[in-house]
Amino acid sequence: MPSAFSHAAAALGIGTAFFGRKASARVWGLGAFCAALPDADVIGFRFGVRYGDLLGHRGLTHSFAFAAALALLATPLARKEGESPPPGKLWTYLFLATASHGLLDAMTDGGLGIALLAPFKNARYFFPFRPIEVSPIGIGRFFSQRGLDVMKSEFLWVWLPSLALAGIALGLRESARRRHIE
Repeated sequence: MPSAFSHAAAALGIGTAFFGRKASARVWGLGAFCAALPDADVIGFRFGVRYGDLLGHRGLTHSFAFAAALALLATPLARKEGESPPPGKLWTYLFLATASHGLLDAMTDGGLGIALLAPFKNARYFFPFRPIEVSPIGIGRFFSQRGLDVMKSEFLWVWLPSLALAGIALGLRESARRRHIE
């Protein structure tokens, strides 16, 4: 799994493509939260939930169904009268922010795969191209040489593409704005 920081960075890149610079802090924060939340499933280890179980790590919370449900629940929280994007646009952003978690995890070089189709199918999937180094579970292990290696990998494969997406989206918006003015 990429770190929570990188999942949030991906959500911010996606959000910039949707909203430019015009979203509220509430929308940005919920997008980052939704993108990182699927890894809360690691708490199951403490209660005897096995990794490969439906509720195990990279199981249901990493699925498209979970992303849809979380976006549905979070959309009203992101809305504020008079300054919010339309609900459909918010839902789509929050869905993609959440779904990006499982998709990024499917690009990592470790673990059992991602149950993208749960709860309908608990099969675990990886992409054929898996360049992201899997992040260690636990904060203590993250602040080590291994954690530094993971951050280098995430910078290359998550942060730079997210920044590029944001930059391209902002550039296209500015170009469209200029064409509209002329």
